Amino acid sequence: MPLRVNNNIIALNTRRQLLINNRQLATRIERLSSGLRINRAADDAAGLSVSEGMRAELGGWRQAIRNAEQGTNLIQTAEGALNEVSAILIRMRELAVQSASSTLNDGNRTALNSEVVHLITEMDRIANVTTYNGISLLNGFGNTISEDLTASTAMASTTTGILDVSISGAEAGNYVFIDNVNTDNQITLGNGVATQTIDIGPALDLDGAGGVVATGSAIVANFDRIGIQLTLSGERAATLTSPALDGYRDGELDGLTLTIEGAPGGSFQIGPEGGAVHRLSVNITDMRASGVNLNLSDVSIATMESSRGCISTIDLAIDRVAGVRGDLGAIQNRLGFTIRSLENAFENLQASESSIRDADVAEEVSAFTRAQILTQTSTALLAQANAIPQNALSLLQ
Repeated sequence: MPLRVNNNIIALNTRRQLLINNRQLATRIERLSSGLRINRAADDAAGLSVSEGMRAELGGWRQAIRNAEQGTNLIQTAEGALNEVSAILIRMRELAVQSASSTLNDGNRTALNSEVVHLITEMDRIANVTTYNGISLLNGFGNTISEDLTASTAMASTTTGILDVSISGAEAGNYVFIDNVNTDNQITLGNGVATQTIDIGPALDLDGAGGVVATGSAIVANFDRIGIQLTLSGERAATLTSPALDGYRDGELDGLTLTIEGAPGGSFQIGPEGGAVHRLSVNITDMRASGVNLNLSDVSIATMESSRGCISTIDLAIDRVAGVRGDLGAIQNRLGFTIRSLENAFENLQASESSIRDADVAEEVSAFTRAQILTQTSTALLAQANAIPQNALSLLQ
């Protein structure tokens, strides 16, 4: 190899290797100090793109868990208040039974009726003051299916087999059915903004003129993307609360409507996305004593006859309060399962994001040690390479 003074190729090569080792050492120190394998897009462009999407989703999962926990607290607040309402109703019934006996005179009944009036007033007060974060819970909470049968014509029909309609994240508005009689066994429901078509054929019995729900049974038609679920029955005996005697047959919902009335609150965001399946609707009817649901404003036990007449009225109110409490308990249990499911999904997604983004400390320490040794070696050898041109001086002596 020629001996040159102007350009020391050996030193230049050693310097280049030293720079490479210094960059590797700096990278390993950065990763070990931050705990991240990807600190900038240049570290892993594809990995950064994937992990950033996961990070956004993780934020949604984390908040959804908090929303579900807060929803549980809201439900507990409402149910706790209704527990006291139920106790009041039981006391009112006791007073009514006491007043219905001939062992009391009218003066006694007047005293008993005074307590009943105060209890009714207290029920209204409890309903008015039961709030969560400033939101009233027992004066009507959440979207509900309209009771106006001229608006919700599907609920008015006795030939559609509709036993029940529940909503889960559905927006307020008018929803129209498209249910053509063409033996396709499909139902379309939409409000002009969101529309969904479902196939219920596998759940129906075929009789040549379109499917029917089997006699005495029921099926669920779940429009999950818009948040509405129908319970459709087959032919059955009449009851006071279920007048749809004929059962559902393909085509009978065509042109009918459902109207969902809006109310404050009533929807918990329990998922990271914006679809209806990521929301849970909670509906609490008006539970005031003076409201249309309990309708206790005119209850009086001032006479024997009125006392006996109001026992059944109070019984109905007790049943309705118990029904609402049962629904709230079911929703609370559902939220418990939701929280556990969300936590599991969050944990697994976090593990996936970690495998992409986080630094492997053992690997990084090994690479750091290697880079550190090579940097020290390169520095020492650069000093030796810089000394080689000095050999030219010996030729001049």
